[in-house]
Amino acid sequence: MTDTDRTGESGVPSAPAGPKPQFELGTGPGRVLVWFYGVFTVAAASRSIVQMILDFDRAPLAYVLSAVAALVYGFITYSLVRGGEKARRAALVCCAAELAGVLVIGTWTLVEPSAFPDATVWSDFGMGYLFIPVILPVTGMIWLRRARNA
Repeated sequence: MTDTDRTGESGVPSAPAGPKPQFELGTGPGRVLVWFYGVFTVAAASRSIVQMILDFDRAPLAYVLSAVAALVYGFITYSLVRGGEKARRAALVCCAAELAGVLVIGTWTLVEPSAFPDATVWSDFGMGYLFIPVILPVTGMIWLRRARNA
C-alpha cells in the first residue's frame, strides 16, 4: 500500500471505515471506579451476610439495606466491566439510585437514629466508610456522563 492509497482526493489521510470504536467504561479512571465498586461489593455483601446470619433480629432493616447496597455495587461493577452504551445507561441509573439511597438513609439515620440499632453501609452518609458511599456515586455519574460523549 502506498502513501497515496491511504489518503483521500485532497491528500488528507482518510478515516478508517466502520463504526466508531466502543468506549470502554472500565479503562483509565473507570478502572479506579471498578476497583472501588468491587471492594464495596465484597465489603457490603460480607457485612450483610454475616450480620443476617448471626444477628438478624437485632437490626433487620439495617442488614437488608446493606445487602441492597451490595447488590447495587455489584451491578455497577458488572456494568463498568461489561461496557457499552446499554451498560453505561444502566450503571448511570444505578449510581443515581445509589446516591438517592445514601442521601435518604443518611438523613434517616441522623433524624431517627432509633430506627437503626446497627449501622448500614449508607448510615450517616457512609461515615463508617470515610464517606466513600456518598462520593462514589457522584464520581461514577460524572465518569459515565463523560463516557457518553467520548
